[in-house]
Amino acid sequence: MQKVQTSTPAIRRRRWLTAAATGLAGWAVAGPVASGAVRRLRLSHVVTEDTPKGTMARALQRHLQAQSGGRMALEVYPDSQLYGDEDELEALRLGAVDLLAPSLSKFAAGGFPAFELFDLPLLFDNLPQVRRITQGPIGARLLGALAQRDMVGLGYLDNGFKHLSGPRVLRQPADLAGLRLRIQPSAVLSAQMRAWGAEPVALPFAETRRALERAVVDGAENTLSNFDTQGLAAVQGHLTQTSHGYLGYALVAGQRMWARLAPHEQTWLREAAAAALAEGNARAAALEQVALAHLRQVPGLHIHNATATDRAALRAAAEPAYAAFGRRAGGAALAEVQRTLRG
Repeated sequence: MQKVQTSTPAIRRRRWLTAAATGLAGWAVAGPVASGAVRRLRLSHVVTEDTPKGTMARALQRHLQAQSGGRMALEVYPDSQLYGDEDELEALRLGAVDLLAPSLSKFAAGGFPAFELFDLPLLFDNLPQVRRITQGPIGARLLGALAQRDMVGLGYLDNGFKHLSGPRVLRQPADLAGLRLRIQPSAVLSAQMRAWGAEPVALPFAETRRALERAVVDGAENTLSNFDTQGLAAVQGHLTQTSHGYLGYALVAGQRMWARLAPHEQTWLREAAAAALAEGNARAAALEQVALAHLRQVPGLHIHNATATDRAALRAAAEPAYAAFGRRAGGAALAEVQRTLRG
């Protein structure tokens, strides 16, 4: 099997040099802004513009412009143009970029294991259940904890539920046996795949299609919009709608930038973020339906539906993933989540 090559040292050096130059330009207006000057911020993300995250980013540009009366502007760099999965959080910490919307799994790898609750397989049946967490005390507490790593949490964004793709229909654990499946770095997702008999392979999102093309991995788990916009139908024969896991993001600002904003600028950014996230969440479900309709037209792609029995089998086999979460985040955290979902 061929090995996927992520960023080369040369590419990394160019990225950091570009970031440093951009960052120094931004720092020139990082303190009080001269009369008539525009405060420019930068948001980097790893997906295409026609995804829920891309929609939210464009909405944030528009709302920030309106809230500030043109005194603040947002530059958006999509599709890993500046940073990929492996280095975007470090870039934010260093002030090389001002805003990110990483997947929630990333924060667990960055020292916040409680965020892995969102990776638990078949924990949520629908988005209203997700809202009980993200819009309640647990979600607020998770965002507040990010201050420990120099981040300001601004809110949550949906990308829907994940499904399984591979060389055959993947409805129950036995169907996954022996397959190598791409995941985000996450102890819970690794435990999930192993419990289902598959071998988890953690790769940056931007490397997924190339890994599938080169048979480095056999399949993956993705939302419909990500599967569609990344062109994975061209390299996968089967897509099974399992809705086995939630994929969401948190919009975060770098503390280095945030501390330099005047109080009224912080208010503008918070208000713009709230409006953009609401718009992005409203669009996420619609984009999923658009993606599904498009995927149904792709020649050679077979789309299957998991039944309630299939999902029950996946959940029963996934108990090791829950145990992994309990070890990392504590049994009390899991119990609180389950109590919250029971209402």
